[in-house]
Amino acid sequence: MRAPVVIIAAIAAAALAWAGWRVDLRGLLAGWLAAWWFATGALLGGLANVWLHQLTGGAWGDAIRAPLLRAARWLPLACLLFLPVLLGMHALYPWVDHQPSGKPEEAFRDWWLSPGFFVARSIGYLMLWSALAWVETHAPRRSAGRAAAFLLLYGVSVGLAAVDWIMSLQPHWYSSVFGWLAGAGQLLAGMALAVLLADREAIRARLPDLGNLLLMYVLVWGYLSYSQFLVIWAADLPHEISWYLRRSSALWQTVAWLLAAVHLVAPLALLLARRAKKAPRIMGMLSGGLLGAHLLDCWWLVLPSVEGLRLRALWFAPATALVLAALAMAVRRPGAAREEGSHA
Repeated sequence: MRAPVVIIAAIAAAALAWAGWRVDLRGLLAGWLAAWWFATGALLGGLANVWLHQLTGGAWGDAIRAPLLRAARWLPLACLLFLPVLLGMHALYPWVDHQPSGKPEEAFRDWWLSPGFFVARSIGYLMLWSALAWVETHAPRRSAGRAAAFLLLYGVSVGLAAVDWIMSLQPHWYSSVFGWLAGAGQLLAGMALAVLLADREAIRARLPDLGNLLLMYVLVWGYLSYSQFLVIWAADLPHEISWYLRRSSALWQTVAWLLAAVHLVAPLALLLARRAKKAPRIMGMLSGGLLGAHLLDCWWLVLPSVEGLRLRALWFAPATALVLAALAMAVRRPGAAREEGSHA
């Protein structure tokens, strides 16, 4: 069964690449960046939860450690899939072909967003994450010191990567909480992925603990999202409100309200109910819904920020997500799900 999946995934990827090249390369790259950020962020968030458990202890982490480490083994391959973004950066980022302004107040931004330095930093992030995943998945024993160091490296690198790859799509806009918001989304996605990958019977006794952690991540994401909006709305500065002006159309306002409903309100209502957190089926459905909401959040972060992106190119967003999902199914080792359940 694996060979047909690989062939189908390869054909789908080739067809999508050809369609994007012919129709709208910028739209294809924007959809790919959002889908890639979602998938890689879920793997990174899962690893971060593993490190968090090594620091704090508790039975909840033992139930999800094995499946998350198995998933993290694919992180180096996921990092390689960022290559199309680097190759197409001239079509995606408006600052690539612009000459330095020469203004003293923009000197640091011109230096930071120079193409060569951008590529070097990007490769550095990807190599760092691949190394962290390799070390953790091959380490013979747990170590609180290693976990603390890796969490620090993860937090700093993810924040900088979010600024470089997503915030710089609008180079004159900035937010001091954007990196924290990106990290909160990844931790939430990683925990939701853990609940989906782990065997239901193996984690049944730990479901309330996992539900409480999901609740905490949902609240942190909601708090940071609202804080960013509130500060920018109160200041009402042109260079700050530009990010929300890109999202002021009827389409993106609908997405914003939908995000508030499926990424915050609905999960909050479910996770406040003790009975829901003890039900494996409800927790599984909730975790799948949270991953879907996080994908929508990635589209919200990336797509409106891409300069000149046309509505007709938005179909590339779900298409790239489906192709990435097909590639994940193709490379997944047969029987891995059963092994994860038996070792969780």
